[in-house]
Amino acid sequence: MNEQDNLNYDRIAKAIGHIRNNFREQPSLDEIAEHVHLSPFHFQRLFKEWAGVSPKKFLQYTSVEHAKSMLRGADATLFDTAMETGLSGTSRLHDLFISIEGMTPGEFKNDGENLNINFSYAQSPFGLVLIASTPKGLCHVAFVEDEEKGLYELKKEFPKAKYQQLVDQIQVNALMIFANDWSQISEIKLHLKGTDFQLKVWDSLLKVPKGGLATYGAIAKEIGKPKASRAVGTAIGNNPIAYLIPCHRVIQSSGDLGGYRWNTTRKTAIIGWEAAQS
Repeated sequence: MNEQDNLNYDRIAKAIGHIRNNFREQPSLDEIAEHVHLSPFHFQRLFKEWAGVSPKKFLQYTSVEHAKSMLRGADATLFDTAMETGLSGTSRLHDLFISIEGMTPGEFKNDGENLNINFSYAQSPFGLVLIASTPKGLCHVAFVEDEEKGLYELKKEFPKAKYQQLVDQIQVNALMIFANDWSQISEIKLHLKGTDFQLKVWDSLLKVPKGGLATYGAIAKEIGKPKASRAVGTAIGNNPIAYLIPCHRVIQSSGDLGGYRWNTTRKTAIIGWEAAQS
């Protein structure tokens, strides 16, 4: 890096430290910019370039992570969590969780309590899949080598949910994609748990056509975060819906396939199969 880049890096690092140390006060953009001796406009642009998100969004992420750590405690109430996080009340905590986590703080604290999940196993051209659904839609699809281990991983996502091994219509509709029938893809409802950033990445993946490929950088540009390729890669790696949300179609800019949550060899096979079908 040149001297200016070093200076900018130090400023952003200082700003991040300030946000993490003072998130309970919910500092404004002007306050953070003043701390690093920049105008709010210049600081906003510079922070997004280096961090991949706005200062406000980074503050929200920091606040939610603290709130999550509190809510994991058995005695923490939503009110106490909101106050300790620097929010004005439970309604702001609720809105923040919906925006960042895709669920309410109560749902997070309850780990899926009162949620009914149907699950089943099915054979696909690429091996055994575990597929799960709630009344709201498809919540999990994973390639598995072992049924019990696959179910264990699902239950880690929703520890307190009630599980029933049952094939329902949501699962049947989703499994049609392995029969090369994508005509009803828009009618498959998803029930996803993720941050606002993750949901944007996963939505972008749905736009990569069958038989096509995209790079991590292209996905980052698609969601308006051109410098966030690494964060995009992390979000792709956390995709809970194998194949239907086609994270297998994303490769490195060098042409290398890159990693795959469900085995790189399987990724190679899927890409080849889709190319032949297109």
